[in-house]
Amino acid sequence: MPKISTAIDHAERDTAIAINSYTTVLRRPRVPHELFATYWRDVHGPLCSRIPGLGWYVQNHFDREQDAHLWPVIEGIEPFPDYELDGGVEIGFQSAEDQVLFNEACPILFADEQNMFAATVAYALPKGSTTLVDYSAEPSPNGDDGLDRIHVHFGARHDDAAAFGERMTTLARSLATEEAVLKVRVHLPEAYDNAKPAPPAPNVDHQVPPERRLVAVLELAFASPLERRTYFASNAFGTAVAGLEAYVAYATGFAVSGVYTYVRDRTLTLAGLRGSRPAQLIEQIGALNQVKEDVRRLLLTGRLQD
Repeated sequence: MPKISTAIDHAERDTAIAINSYTTVLRRPRVPHELFATYWRDVHGPLCSRIPGLGWYVQNHFDREQDAHLWPVIEGIEPFPDYELDGGVEIGFQSAEDQVLFNEACPILFADEQNMFAATVAYALPKGSTTLVDYSAEPSPNGDDGLDRIHVHFGARHDDAAAFGERMTTLARSLATEEAVLKVRVHLPEAYDNAKPAPPAPNVDHQVPPERRLVAVLELAFASPLERRTYFASNAFGTAVAGLEAYVAYATGFAVSGVYTYVRDRTLTLAGLRGSRPAQLIEQIGALNQVKEDVRRLLLTGRLQD
């Protein structure tokens, strides 16, 4: 069960992520979803976690089958056409120097993307992302914590990035004041440039249509889908989104089936060290020996002693 207390807001813990990126991922069509999700969590995840310089690495897995009412229909705003995703990834850094270190070593990671991804698009967030409120006590979730989590992607109506970002920030701040909303994290990336495909992984599509060039992403969490839909039907939500269509042309919600944290504050989590599912097994069976420093050292260095 999620550890929730609305008396304690943990948003401050994310401020160390000075530079961030948000990457959308789409699995290869002939790879079964379970195989894709397992490989991403337990093979690709630990590989990425070990790239030097990395300060923050989180996989958000999406569920295509959950709930047709993730985001309300707002007059004048359409869903993105032909937009299916299997996840969203955050890769962040505590400094520009760390990001350079990571980028120099990334070819070993990018070579793996073609095994599971049909398309990945890395949106740059050189000023980081902003967590406005987060009442979940767990800093490094590894799975489905029972909360109703969604990511909502918005496409700008015009090319005025500053005005679009300001309106999205206003919306996020309004949502963060509501008791029903347990987490609000906002990503306002730079406009994507198809001439500079990112990440440069071979045999993977990195192109976006015009409506997905300038986007914003809101991460939201509620206690349940009922709480979410009750809030979306409220006058407070109607006030928060009033006039949004002047800035937003497209909006699509994605249900989060699990959040998997591999690196936080430049430190490997148990999922980053062992893989997501092995980390879950260690926790479920209470294998205290598996989390001791001698085991960690052996797995990282191949030696029992320094």
